[in-house]
Amino acid sequence: MIRAIHYATGGAIEIRLKGGVITAIEAVPEGGADAPEELPIAAPGLVDLQINGYQGRDFNQLPLSAASVSECIRLLWAQGVTACYPTVITNDADAIEQAVAAIADACDSDPLMNGCIAGIHLEGPFISPEDGARGAHDRRHVRPPDWELFSRWQRASGGRIKIVTLSPDWPESREFIRRCAASGVIASIGHTSATSEQIREAVEAGARMSTHLGNGAHLMLPRHPNYLWEQLADDRLWCCLIADGFHLPEQFLKVALRVKGHKALLVSDAVALAGMEPGGYETPVGGRVVLTPEGRLYLAGNPLMLAGSASMLTAGVAHLTNGGLAEWPEAWNMASVRPAALMGLPSAFGLTPGAPADLVLLRRSLDGRAEIEQTFKSGVRVY
Repeated sequence: MIRAIHYATGGAIEIRLKGGVITAIEAVPEGGADAPEELPIAAPGLVDLQINGYQGRDFNQLPLSAASVSECIRLLWAQGVTACYPTVITNDADAIEQAVAAIADACDSDPLMNGCIAGIHLEGPFISPEDGARGAHDRRHVRPPDWELFSRWQRASGGRIKIVTLSPDWPESREFIRRCAASGVIASIGHTSATSEQIREAVEAGARMSTHLGNGAHLMLPRHPNYLWEQLADDRLWCCLIADGFHLPEQFLKVALRVKGHKALLVSDAVALAGMEPGGYETPVGGRVVLTPEGRLYLAGNPLMLAGSASMLTAGVAHLTNGGLAEWPEAWNMASVRPAALMGLPSAFGLTPGAPADLVLLRRSLDGRAEIEQTFKSGVRVY
């Protein structure tokens, strides 16, 4: 039995767990619990749809071992993450195959790990080769969508690739997206130079998501139309946002939250340098990068070009809340039950009887950040 404060209602509750699920949630009568300030907050576990690594463990660093993948997932438990989609980015065909196979090995070696790794996010190599839109991805390995090649990677992953980020401006994109949709893989628009018409065609073909909208984009765009407006305006697209305070200005975040509503999601896009000391680093994808004391990560040769995020989902929740862009429970939902709902995970039911016991106990610090005290996955306390 867990006694805590409900993250959304603010009321004291008792949570009962059995067999990996929440069996009951009951309100604690006034005077029947510890003082509210002594109780932790109970909230659904975080679900990260886009994460490249953490604390020196990199899903794109070869050779990648199952042990390294598992170590990274265990470190994420301390950040309140109970499900994630390790992200493998643009690289040569063999490197991608090796990376997804190692992630699959980690899943096969441990049932708990298999539950925490809800799928793999393949970000590239089917993206735009243009500067700006390509971001920090290596242009040498960018290529048009290729279903046979993707199927090879999918076999190596044991069918675990659940999200593919691509640019719809390739002639092959529309048919590729149709095949993704038919096979249960979410095609996500990102790192694109597509026209508005190509965006619309991609959505008609089955694209369902926008990858870190507002990033992986040209520095200069036509006033209108452009691919940002088109994705914001299409109600069928879920919208992923990096709210670390560096990737997007508050004005963009505010607009995206208002127009997307319940389809606005937070992702970390964290790379292996998240949780590391500030300084210069050499990375396997992107080369030389700099991590500032404030947490901004950029390419050493181009300070204007971000090289991923060094912040976790809890930082995004705090940024939205501290900026008055969302109430804390709403911001937490954007990083937990909402991404779970998009991906069809049972944890989308959150703190309700019958839902998986994927939850965290936390306290909020003075700067608004969540300090994770305990993390439960399928009823097992993993942190």
